[in-house]
Amino acid sequence: MSHDHHAGTALSVGHEDHDLAEQLSKGLDAYNFAATGTSLADQGALSVRAVDGAGGLVGGLTAWTWGGLLGVEMLWVREDSRRGGWGGRLLEAAEEEARRRGCDRACVSSFTFQAPDFYRRHGYVETGRTPGIPGGAEDVHLFKRLV
Repeated sequence: MSHDHHAGTALSVGHEDHDLAEQLSKGLDAYNFAATGTSLADQGALSVRAVDGAGGLVGGLTAWTWGGLLGVEMLWVREDSRRGGWGGRLLEAAEEEARRRGCDRACVSSFTFQAPDFYRRHGYVETGRTPGIPGGAEDVHLFKRLV
């Protein structure tokens, strides 16, 4: 860990810091709620899980909802279950739950070597890209209206 002291304030650099992440999240929430007219009641977590008959994970999706927006964080399907429609089922279940929660739009990002075409097939449109991903890839940002 490296340290820097300036005008009585210490700066340190290290590895993952759960306490710092929690404090930053609270500070950003307070700022974002004030800027958007939303509150903690307007946000939530969402997950969708598919398991096989033996209880093994076939795939899953994690996401968040906030002020009418669904944000897909991760979607993964076990290799031997890909091409079986599980990704679409997981995504559609998340979108349906988001609608139930009052969401009318969704967003996701996917590296070019992952699944941007999958999201396009499900009605998402590209809104931008971030270059510089390892291997020469890009991070593709996508959006969809849920109404």
